[in-house]
Amino acid sequence: MDLDAVADELYALRPDEFVAARDRHALDARRSGDRDLAKEIGALRRPSLAAWVSNLLVRRQPEEVRPLLGLGEELRRAHRELDGPQLRRLARRQNEVIGALGRQARRLAAQAGHPVGEGVQRDVEETLHAVLADPRAAREWAAGRLVKPLSATIGFPAADEALPVRRPAAGAGPGEHARDRRPPSRAGRAENARNAGSEERRRLLAEARGRVRDAERELRARQEEAEAAEREAREAASREAGLAEHVQELRARLRRAQEEQRQARTDAQAARERARQGDRAVREARRRVEAATAQAERRARAAPSVASPGDA
Repeated sequence: MDLDAVADELYALRPDEFVAARDRHALDARRSGDRDLAKEIGALRRPSLAAWVSNLLVRRQPEEVRPLLGLGEELRRAHRELDGPQLRRLARRQNEVIGALGRQARRLAAQAGHPVGEGVQRDVEETLHAVLADPRAAREWAAGRLVKPLSATIGFPAADEALPVRRPAAGAGPGEHARDRRPPSRAGRAENARNAGSEERRRLLAEARGRVRDAERELRARQEEAEAAEREAREAASREAGLAEHVQELRARLRRAQEEQRQARTDAQAARERARQGDRAVREARRRVEAATAQAERRARAAPSVASPGDA
């Protein structure tokens, strides 16, 4: 067991699994008698969620590491050389690549059983911006052992280091101001020209970086707006589909109700006709009963009286 192997294993785990696994490895190291290794393992910090997603991208998609590092080298070179067209082309490519990798990292986290939100995705993209700007950040990211997300620096540090910086000559003091007013020599004039060129170069570089940062912020804002609009469109389409289905169901129910209404109307008309026929039949039967009764009474009155045997 060594520290690198343990670290590689631990930083491949999900954050909620990190501490238990780290403590288990530290305990194994102590039991084996290697207290120094146990202390080093115990000092390993659990990664934040955004750092874990960044590490996951490196580990699950190693083929993406080298192209991103190469893009960072091209960007830093373009900044050093103040190559405007190249800077604009690479800035567009930078935002396309970072946006695609940020979305890919989010999908990988979901596949690993730990879905993350847009805030974590933005932290991952900020880490990728730092990777492009600073080779030290790039090396740290490529190791796949981040503890927290990296912050994108202002400008490109590697480009800054390549520019000469004007410094006052050693030993210069107030007493030498008079000599400074003397006309400079040819070598002095050349040095002044170089210093002025360097200052102008730094100024142009700062302006170019400012434009690039403004363009990046504008692009990220437009991307966020486009993503929000896309989410709203999906939600609206989902609501529309649900409502269309509901309307279709209501229309089917209305058709069934209308059919039932028509059938009920037909049944009511038939029932009313049967009721009328019944009424007519009752009245006819009543007339026949009344006629039969009257005839019976007339016959009874017309018939001669029959004497009983006791009257003789």
